[in-house]
Amino acid sequence: MARWLTSSLLFASLAWFASFTDASPAHRQASITLNGNDTTAPIVKVINGSYAGIHSTEYNQDFFLGIPYAEKAPRFTVSQPLKSSWEGVRNATTYPKHCIGYGGDHVGYESSEDCLYLNVVRPAGISDTAGLPVAVWIHGGGLFMGGSADRRYNLSFIVQNSVELGTPMIGVSLNYRLSAFGFPCGKEAVEAGITNLGFKDQRLALRWVSENIAAFGGAPDKVTIWGESSGAESVSAQTLAYGDDGLFRGVIAESGYGGVIPRYPGGLNNTDLVQQTYDALVSGTQCRNTTGTPASIDCLRTLPLDDLHQVLNTTVLDGIPLANRFPPVLDGDFIADYPSKQLREGRFPKVRALIGSNSDEGTSFRVGYGANGGAAGINTDEEMRAAIASIVPPDVEKTAGKTAEQVVNELAFLYPNIQAVGIPSLDKWPVIQPGDDVARNMGAQCRRAAALFGDFMMQFLRRNANLAFAAHGIPSWSYRFDVVLPGQRGYVGATHFQEVAFAFANTRGEGYAENPFANNTEKLTALARIMSTAWVNFITGQDPNGPNGLGLPGGETWPVYNASAGGGVGQNIVWSEEGSYVEVDSFRAEGINYFIENSLTVFGL
Repeated sequence: MARWLTSSLLFASLAWFASFTDASPAHRQASITLNGNDTTAPIVKVINGSYAGIHSTEYNQDFFLGIPYAEKAPRFTVSQPLKSSWEGVRNATTYPKHCIGYGGDHVGYESSEDCLYLNVVRPAGISDTAGLPVAVWIHGGGLFMGGSADRRYNLSFIVQNSVELGTPMIGVSLNYRLSAFGFPCGKEAVEAGITNLGFKDQRLALRWVSENIAAFGGAPDKVTIWGESSGAESVSAQTLAYGDDGLFRGVIAESGYGGVIPRYPGGLNNTDLVQQTYDALVSGTQCRNTTGTPASIDCLRTLPLDDLHQVLNTTVLDGIPLANRFPPVLDGDFIADYPSKQLREGRFPKVRALIGSNSDEGTSFRVGYGANGGAAGINTDEEMRAAIASIVPPDVEKTAGKTAEQVVNELAFLYPNIQAVGIPSLDKWPVIQPGDDVARNMGAQCRRAAALFGDFMMQFLRRNANLAFAAHGIPSWSYRFDVVLPGQRGYVGATHFQEVAFAFANTRGEGYAENPFANNTEKLTALARIMSTAWVNFITGQDPNGPNGLGLPGGETWPVYNASAGGGVGQNIVWSEEGSYVEVDSFRAEGINYFIENSLTVFGL
């Protein structure tokens, strides 16, 4: 990792850091055996007992890995707080297994149903009275894959950056249940009270942090929750759940904040397809004779794990793997109301927010619900209309007072087949010509489709949230990430997930098949410095511009989102390879406004 501070600034930051540490003999350490070797380990005593972690000499940090935050949760039950305690010291020296999931983020990682664990990364030698700010990372992966052991989410880099900036912080990452195990759905799940289990796992982990983080030197009243993609959706869900119980003071969300990411036409209103998903799970197993009955829940609980793997891995509905189809549910409990209503009415904790998305999100979502990346693509107006129809519920007239055909007509008009207004922009890739490689592989109208579906899946949720925060007088900051990474195809652009390495300051490319910084180290590392600094500033001081709002490295100031600044919208900071700048948040205003205005009545969000 690049060392960004001069020696004099580094000396000053270390002096600042020293005021938080405890160098006295009372600072707890112990000898443990790790991998057959005796080593000195940091010791922390939490409510239930004591843990020995690992000291990293490379980063001068302490790692506490694989700490349980819940009792072992039987399948399809709400996770419960730890009740047991112990004498002596337990090791917390290994990242936990991923929760059971399906997809590329599980490749190379073990998984288990016993997975409700978290990790703490802190600057070494911290006193339990230090009161450092805390960032809690919630991984993405569509709510069907991922885990805190993913090397791309190594918190050491951003924690190190916080120390070098003179504002040290603690990082926490957590696991939560995924796919059918975390988000069982259908009327049976609602009646059994087992919906949104993954979100409830996250909430329990946040409660554990609130009750125990002081023992690590953290401040329970200075917690920021942070996530990307479905991790950002999770952050959004946590913001809107249960009112303000003091578990966090700020939120950071990359590509997915503002409600529930759309998964079915009709959104939270579409109980038919949700039921179809659950019934397909039951009917594909030995529990098939319980389909449509409450007994199906108990039957699924007792099945061998391999039986569930079989149906989840091999069943496809409407072109989507069954494992990927289990959604958050409007259950009157964790999700008590529609997110758009809560945001509009100000029924959420008044916490500060740093949220944003990438310029070309839609190149990952250009065929709507049909899964990341799309298939053959869209070539004609008729195919585009059919794709739009896939996100419109057939009974939309009941809620919106207009037919599905009218909605399709309106969206087709708002997103015309004009490449100059689609994504990615023409400066990233030239005009796509009929019959060229991009047209053949992605569709001649791929730019049009990417603009519409990217706005629907990501952009409108974020803008609507910024507008709601501004309307209720809550400071928020918005960004647009606009970097095409080395090795990325220009026609894909600044697509989904590309900003993560920058926010984490992961300039070594840990966990990536190809280091995002390998071919353009100077410019991209400089951008990572600015972005990671903004994230640290927000976590530690609730303002990305840093102490006293002095601005970011390079002198840029990131303005609070003010809806009067741009005649109805606020401003974004644009993260660019050639230098960051501020813009009015008005791109594709007519189309995004349509999604905002119809989010509840048409799209059930």
